[in-house]
Amino acid sequence: MTATGTTAVGTAGAAADDERLRRWRMVLGADSAESIGRTLTGRDTAMDGALNALYGGGKKPGGRGGSERSAGLGASAPAVARWLGDIRTYFPSSVVQIMQRDAIDRLGLSSLLLEPEMLEAVEADVHLVGTLLSLNKAMPETTKETARAVVRKVVEDLEKRLAGRTRATLTGALDRSARIGRPRHRDIDWDRTIRANLKNYLPLPGEDGAGTVVPERLIGYGRAARSVKKDVILCIDQSGSMAASVVHAAVFGAVLASMRTLATRLVVFDTAVADLTDQLDDPVDVLFGVQLGGGTDINRALAYCQSRITRPADTVVVLISDLYEGGIRDEMLKRVAAMKASGVQFVTLLALSDEGAPAYDREHAAALGALGTPAFACTPDLFPDIMAAAIERRPLPVPDTEPAR
Repeated sequence: MTATGTTAVGTAGAAADDERLRRWRMVLGADSAESIGRTLTGRDTAMDGALNALYGGGKKPGGRGGSERSAGLGASAPAVARWLGDIRTYFPSSVVQIMQRDAIDRLGLSSLLLEPEMLEAVEADVHLVGTLLSLNKAMPETTKETARAVVRKVVEDLEKRLAGRTRATLTGALDRSARIGRPRHRDIDWDRTIRANLKNYLPLPGEDGAGTVVPERLIGYGRAARSVKKDVILCIDQSGSMAASVVHAAVFGAVLASMRTLATRLVVFDTAVADLTDQLDDPVDVLFGVQLGGGTDINRALAYCQSRITRPADTVVVLISDLYEGGIRDEMLKRVAAMKASGVQFVTLLALSDEGAPAYDREHAAALGALGTPAFACTPDLFPDIMAAAIERRPLPVPDTEPAR
């Protein structure tokens, strides 16, 4: 290697080492500066100040680039607003959302979200919506319109991401669920037809190993008409730990309600039951009708849902809950068993969010699994496939990593 090449390699290696030290310094804080041997300058100093304010352990109130890591956002709205602006300047949106969430949890900033100027400064996401919904009853009128605008932005973003695929997936499932014995050519299910006629395989003369299947029986599906083909009941636990699931369920409920071939009902519950079906044309109204927190009576909620079932064989009930039952456990299980025996497709989701399964009642999850209803967490991207399988009465695509069965 030439001297120039050696110099270039050495320079690149030094730059990589410097970047590694810089990152460790940012992670470990000012106390590590001497041991790491790396000081911060310029933009890095400001980024460190933003991190100091949230994750430091000292007593300095500002946290804006001092030499010691300190936590001091306190309850000062101007300081928090300034900090929110800083982190949006220095970090990507995904990191900003995590830092905001940590600030609310670690530093008790929920009360500041009742101020309109604070809401205008935050990066809106599903978790922020959950926090706003938990504060809904304490929110002054001057803040509610701003809060609704924040919630609507998140809801519209979710609809753009989820609605198209959900409608396409479920429309296909509804079409396939109406199977017929004499389909038109374009409606033939060739995979099922070939498997059903393999006994009619005939080798072709003169062709080495070649043959054909004689389709004595065609299997296909009719196109779903415009009339209602399936009833869907979303039964949602509105306890505080289910906030992200409630937000996603409201969006999906609105999407399902927009499909003419589905009759969708949305029920939320704690120790009481509320039917929000008449608000499904606007998921924001649904969310502001939710009261996060309180106890849980799954049995009472399922009793209400059961009373609204008129076509069991064409009904899908989706229970979204962490299964911490405050009502009558045995009655809850009997209701699930009775619904399944009548022909209802029953789905139990421990969560409908990107975070995976929350803490949940494993005993109840196992009991439901014994009834043939596995309980598992579901991401929003997987939900259309779960619903399609339920509509077609196929085994649910339960994630392999889920421990609850």
